[in-house]
Amino acid sequence: MNNLVLAYLGDAVYELHIREYLINKGISKVKELQNEAIKYVSATSQRRILEELINREFLTEEELVIVNRGRNASSHSNKTTDIITYKKATGLECLIGYLYKNNLERCNSILDYIVGEL
Repeated sequence: MNNLVLAYLGDAVYELHIREYLINKGISKVKELQNEAIKYVSATSQRRILEELINREFLTEEELVIVNRGRNASSHSNKTTDIITYKKATGLECLIGYLYKNNLERCNSILDYIVGEL
């Protein structure tokens, strides 16, 4: 599957996981849900999260290869963030999409780690 297609899928999976997590925390106001979601789903947040996963050596070598493929596949510019941040966020989304299709247990493990459930 094309890396950008995996990132597209990963974006949806990631967003759904974050939304469910926040709702399960008991947040019931949409504005508050949106404000909390930004801490996870913005490109800047995704870059920070990816860098933390890498620095803590949470990702396998294979997963790092997938992140790099996703990061390098994107040449689209974004008006709200710099290109490096955008590419790293795309790399994280690509990984989530890949794992969702190929290893759902690991996908959920990473998503749970991101929201602090491990």
